Amino acid sequence: MKPYIYITRKLPEEAIAPLRQKYEVKMWEHDDVPVPKEILLAEVKKADALLTMVSDTIDEKVLNEADNLKIVANCAVGYDNIDLPAAAKNGVAICNTPDVLTDTTADLTFALLMAVSRRVVEAAEYTKKGQWKSWSPFLLAGQDIHHKTLGIVGMGKIGEAVAKRAAGFEMNLLYHNRTRKPEIEQKLGTVYCTFEDLIKKADFVVCLAPLTEETKNMFTLEVFQKMKRSAIFINASRGPVVNEQGLYQALVTGEITGAGLDVFEKEPIDADHPLLGLLNVVALPHIGSASVETRTAMMNLAIANIEAVLDGKNPLTLVNKDWTSCTNSK
Repeated sequence: MKPYIYITRKLPEEAIAPLRQKYEVKMWEHDDVPVPKEILLAEVKKADALLTMVSDTIDEKVLNEADNLKIVANCAVGYDNIDLPAAAKNGVAICNTPDVLTDTTADLTFALLMAVSRRVVEAAEYTKKGQWKSWSPFLLAGQDIHHKTLGIVGMGKIGEAVAKRAAGFEMNLLYHNRTRKPEIEQKLGTVYCTFEDLIKKADFVVCLAPLTEETKNMFTLEVFQKMKRSAIFINASRGPVVNEQGLYQALVTGEITGAGLDVFEKEPIDADHPLLGLLNVVALPHIGSASVETRTAMMNLAIANIEAVLDGKNPLTLVNKDWTSCTNSK
């Protein structure tokens, strides 16, 4: 009997063709609606592998239902949607898709920074609505980016890629990270500083930190109040690192000038969310890695991880490094 693979979103047939040649494959037939929990629970009972999206919650309840599950291949860098201790207990390999999306996500992050600082979205809508009646010196005037100070919170691979882009604008580069990165400091001229110093000194604060217990609600109203009133905040990491009510209040009262957000506490975000009503907010639907080339590469990497594990080999991008010892007891 062929191993059984369940995929939680509709993917292009050409992407999953290699899997269909070797395994039994079933796929949720929607690309814009998440698989319902009851269907996921039913499928995981018989699945040898799951190919999941970041919006799928793979918690202890799901993992405890799995009798044959060997791998969850998450099509994302982050894996905060997966219960790692429960995976370890059940001997399930958890894999992600790092590296292949680094530059694409950095591009989007810097695009958000530019869009907010130069009021690009606001100006585009102004023009489309026929509001542009004449030229004036300060019509939709924004802020310069070049020679300003950029503070990066979370200096992983994406943070480094953002810093490289900022160097081209001759920005002053500050960063805060759990561990100091001397090699990046030497290579890019970045300066390590405390979180408190960074938020006070930076003209642009970019959050690229992973979601952990330590980073949850890292950015509160009190934090925004310590920033420059001209500061712009960008979040391209995970929504729950920000207290959204605090961010809204800071934007409304002028504690900071603007925000660019690719992620939110609850996704998809409701159309009546208060942040969406603010002109100084550019909001995107979690598309950091959404180029055709990169999303295809992410799918291919997830598939390669599944094939490796089901063929008895080590996966390419294992998250839970103790998986080998777990599988010995499964």
